[in-house]
Amino acid sequence: MVSPHGTKGEVSVAPLRGLPFLLRDGMTVALTPPSLSRDRFCTVERVNDQAALVAFSGIDNLDRAESIAGCYVLAREDELELGALELPFDDLIGREVHDERYGALGKIVEVLETPANNVWVIEGASYGEVLIPAIEQVVLDIPDEGGIRVHIMDGLIDCAAPTGEET
Repeated sequence: MVSPHGTKGEVSVAPLRGLPFLLRDGMTVALTPPSLSRDRFCTVERVNDQAALVAFSGIDNLDRAESIAGCYVLAREDELELGALELPFDDLIGREVHDERYGALGKIVEVLETPANNVWVIEGASYGEVLIPAIEQVVLDIPDEGGIRVHIMDGLIDCAAPTGEET
């Protein structure tokens, strides 16, 4: 997300929640949503990592900086220096989740980020898709390896009719 900073066209750039700051000098990026009044693609001319200030080609004054306020900066994956970067939640995807009352729920297949808290999407044979909030009242233990222990709040799964069973 971009917002103007100063009068020379520099902008403040904030990475999406949970992601590191990855812009560097010389990258070709796209500003989205596109606009008819400016180029969609530009080059990162200067980056001040500490202040998250960026100068883009073609954005050289306050008016032009204001024209990209609220835009997202998209970069091609092959231009990013990811190295051994672990993306958020990599260590959760594929982990087994066990509830203290209902047993095995399945594996985490996705983590949804919401303003209040993250939500784990769990797929399993017994209960199908289960959505659980990743909050301390629910998540009991996340060991470095192995299954994650939770205490599902009442009403989050229909324990009377698990997938594959008749009522």
